[in-house]
Amino acid sequence: MSTTAMGLLTGLFLGWVAAFGGFSDFLIVAVFGALGLLTARIIDGKLDLGALTGRSSNRR
Repeated sequence: MSTTAMGLLTGLFLGWVAAFGGFSDFLIVAVFGALGLLTARIIDGKLDLGALTGRSSNRR
């Protein structure tokens, strides 16, 4: 599935929660969605936590 399709599905789901839930439900879903995205990026190797903490994974 492409990144565009995943973004569209995420937006539709968040819109559904916002429409039929409350604002607090929307925030909970958005936070868990962001955590899921970060976890997936780390597992795929597309996010280097060392870069965020100041430590680089490639040594010179």
